[in-house]
Amino acid sequence: MSATMTAVDVPPPAPEKRRVRLPGWLARWVRPAAAVLSGALLFLSFPPRPLWWLAVPGFALLGWTLRGRRLRAGFGLGYLAGLGFLLPLLVWTGEEVGAGPWLALVAAESLFVGAACLLVAAVSRLPAWPVFAAAAWIVGEAARARVPFGGFPWGKIAFGQADGLFLPLAAVGGTPVLGFAVALCGFGLYEAVRVLRTHKAAGTLPRGPLAAAALSVFVPVTAALAAQPLVSDAAQDGTATVAAIQGNVPRLGLDFNAQRRAVLDNHADRTEQLADDVAAGKAPKPDFVLWPENSSDLDPYRNSDARRVIDEAVGAIGVPTVIGAVVTPETGTLRNTLIQWDPRRGPVATYDKRHVQPFGEYIPMRSFVRIFNKNVDRVSRDFGPGSEVGVFDLAGTKVGLATCYEAAFDWAVRDTVTHGARLISVPSNNATFGRSEMTYQQLAMSRVRAVEHSRSVVVPVTSGVSAIILPDGSIVRESRMFTPDALVAEVPLRSSLTPATRLGTLPEAALVALAAAGLGWAAVRVAAARRRTSPQVPTA
Repeated sequence: MSATMTAVDVPPPAPEKRRVRLPGWLARWVRPAAAVLSGALLFLSFPPRPLWWLAVPGFALLGWTLRGRRLRAGFGLGYLAGLGFLLPLLVWTGEEVGAGPWLALVAAESLFVGAACLLVAAVSRLPAWPVFAAAAWIVGEAARARVPFGGFPWGKIAFGQADGLFLPLAAVGGTPVLGFAVALCGFGLYEAVRVLRTHKAAGTLPRGPLAAAALSVFVPVTAALAAQPLVSDAAQDGTATVAAIQGNVPRLGLDFNAQRRAVLDNHADRTEQLADDVAAGKAPKPDFVLWPENSSDLDPYRNSDARRVIDEAVGAIGVPTVIGAVVTPETGTLRNTLIQWDPRRGPVATYDKRHVQPFGEYIPMRSFVRIFNKNVDRVSRDFGPGSEVGVFDLAGTKVGLATCYEAAFDWAVRDTVTHGARLISVPSNNATFGRSEMTYQQLAMSRVRAVEHSRSVVVPVTSGVSAIILPDGSIVRESRMFTPDALVAEVPLRSSLTPATRLGTLPEAALVALAAAGLGWAAVRVAAARRRTSPQVPTA
């Protein structure tokens, strides 16, 4: 009887949970697919979508993809992530020249993403690895911003965070610190989930690893909240009323400037219309006016008709005006120039764009590139770079100048502020890229720069989107694409320097050093593991 009761009272063993196993051929594709998806999430976090937060799960998925992988696999998976990210992000580069240049650019830039992910894989078994992995990502961005041909920083993770929680960190350490925080939060999120799942079956939680993972999420968020006081739109040095002119272009694409006089006339006419609105009391009188890059593709120094049109427009508004012009000397390279035009004295100062765009404003290796794409001959004469920092004194306001492509480079904006700029202008010409997302990506850069240096930023664009941005990154005036407009707003002027401005490249250098330390530590651990597993040779 007792034996029977015992047999009845003992509960049957719980059925074992069977793990779902994918077929071998399908399992091999899971991580590559996850790598591409992680890159796609990073792309979706960029403007014009207000989905900045998708970068965090994007890095979390990338962390799952890379952790524990061999170096070669890390590079390959990272390259796939780069394709998933950059193929859709940079599609505008083929808007008018075809798929070839777009695919070539993405293929080259994805190499940097692959190299960064190789480093992530190398440090992924270290304690607190998300810290080293996030630093490794910044190493990839730093390299991509410098080589080849002066670099191509488009697609820095920081540039997708203009609407995000982490944006105040731009004022702490610029785009490297902002990007590091986003990557750290994503890698830390994955690590926290991994630690919880790994140790759930054992019934105990390793407090150290879990705490490290939780801090990887908690610290970036807390730091962003703590940095909020650095973001201010208070007027330290009074205000200035600024006008940004968007004249529009007669046609889209590479041939937008075939009607150069029409482009100039559009901007002159819209300036004169603003002058009429001011006289009628419909608009406040600006202290100065900003035209976009290439608003006069006719050289006003060599073309008397162009000079007359500009003189009449600037004379009508009656305040200093910055004109974007193509200057064509008799010999040598062209100049992409901003001209300070006084209503009484005419041109009084110039700024030549310092970082001209490879394959756009000049063609490296022209004879070789021509083999693959005949469009290189549309650039029949190369532009050359200037060498002086651009700061104009406009009606008593020092205005820093970063022309179009230069806004992507940390140094090109920062040194205008260290040279005394109280306000930043980013005149641009996006007509070549049609109605693509390029203009929204570039506008987001300017919003990040506003917070990074605590300056108002004005973005006059030939065809849109033009905008006036406050030092806190918010937009107070914005145009529509391919619509003539004149944006006028009173903006605060500021002279204080943020930690990011003061520190310059030091935060980026520190993150590179952190990644190097992680790689060194990982190498030591690998060497020690090999010594432990190698057979011991007996001694006599």
